[in-house]
Amino acid sequence: MHARSKDLAQFFSPRSIAIIGVTRKPGAFGGGTFLEKLLECGFQGNLYPINPKAHEIQGVKAYSSLLALPETPDLAIVSVAAHTVPEALEDCARAGVRHIHILASGFSETRTKEGLELEERIVSVCERNGLLVIGPNCMGPYCPSSSLTAWGAIPGMTGPVGVISQSGAMTQRLTEYLCSLGVGVEKAVSMGNAALLDSTDYLEFMGEDQKIRLIAMYLESVKDGRRLLGLAREIGKEKPIIILKGGESEVGAKTVISHTGSLAGEQRLWEAFFRQTGAVHVRSMNEWVDSILALSQLPAAKGNGVFLVGGGGGNSVASSDTCIREGLDVPLLSGATMEKMREMVPVAGSIAGNPLDTWRTYDDPEYLKRILELGYKDPRVSMVVVDRLIPRAAFHGSGRNHATPEIIEFVKARQQGKPTIFTVDYDGGDPDLTSRGMTLRAELCRAGLPTYPSLGRAARALAHHYRYHARFS
Repeated sequence: MHARSKDLAQFFSPRSIAIIGVTRKPGAFGGGTFLEKLLECGFQGNLYPINPKAHEIQGVKAYSSLLALPETPDLAIVSVAAHTVPEALEDCARAGVRHIHILASGFSETRTKEGLELEERIVSVCERNGLLVIGPNCMGPYCPSSSLTAWGAIPGMTGPVGVISQSGAMTQRLTEYLCSLGVGVEKAVSMGNAALLDSTDYLEFMGEDQKIRLIAMYLESVKDGRRLLGLAREIGKEKPIIILKGGESEVGAKTVISHTGSLAGEQRLWEAFFRQTGAVHVRSMNEWVDSILALSQLPAAKGNGVFLVGGGGGNSVASSDTCIREGLDVPLLSGATMEKMREMVPVAGSIAGNPLDTWRTYDDPEYLKRILELGYKDPRVSMVVVDRLIPRAAFHGSGRNHATPEIIEFVKARQQGKPTIFTVDYDGGDPDLTSRGMTLRAELCRAGLPTYPSLGRAARALAHHYRYHARFS
């Protein structure tokens, strides 16, 4: 393991935290709000606000300096004016504190001479004293299993995902989004300018963490491209790495400079990186989450043949086209399957085959289970997509309950060899449809069955899932 990433674990499981620069002014972002959130999320360790002018802040005893503490804290959060950060780091060194998160901003991301020099001083102090630093200009470590959730989904939930990000906002949104769908995060880090510890240090660390089975990354740039390439090649064989790359457009690349003070790099080099490593390349928050759902919850597929189960002739045609565009196949079902299906599907108003067009699948759970069984037994089918509808006034159907728990139990018991996902189309602006569709989607996702609000998003997630496993399985 690379020397700098040997002891990163303490960042994510501190037993005590000192917050340098906690003001008594309520609500101002910084050390005070971090103290507030750590108290709110039930952090079990000791909290030490540092403020030489206060005796108590938010009901917690305050201290004048790190040297006045009754113990050496496992982690220090530095939230002071940028020009005083080097001095705060010297204090950390004198007090024996090695793990430091610099929340403060005003460094290389400003692209000013003063900001660049300050960041150089930070690096110098840390290297001279052997300090490990996350940041500056970042939200730092996040770990629900340690109640270290001062940001992101609060209190969050544990799970198989590790997150490495140059953006605190992107990490916060991702953890909240995943949590709402029942997918937990084991560890996340917002690394900001990454003056010392870079994405490759965290990637190596998370690659060796047995609790993490999938790594999601938001990258605007990388300092050591060769090391990133080598790590991604090796770690990706065991754990999917899903990367949302910021700064791909000319405008985005210019924005990167003002965000974390980094250069985005040439697009053609990143394209080569994805080809050579097999890392999954996504281009939006939704695609990021969709791919995480599929790659964290589904078994590997043996092929790219998809069985589409739903209703509506036009919908079926469009669904086939969408899957084909994403590189999937919608195969003709075998003769034995078609023979049995024709016995089950009425000639009038339905289409037996793949896609399957019969509205009875929406409100007859037993019928749907029999249809799915045909797909699970067909050798040409490797993946299954089941459409669900929210009953509403426009439908000439029973509108009765989907018996969702019954369907969930059946699919979870039968999908091991053939990954199965659901779609619930609730776009269109109808607030009741949207609300009920989101509720059904969350219910299915929390049961471990990836569910998507459109066939397009479902097909892309399955394509990413298939290509990853086809390369590494």
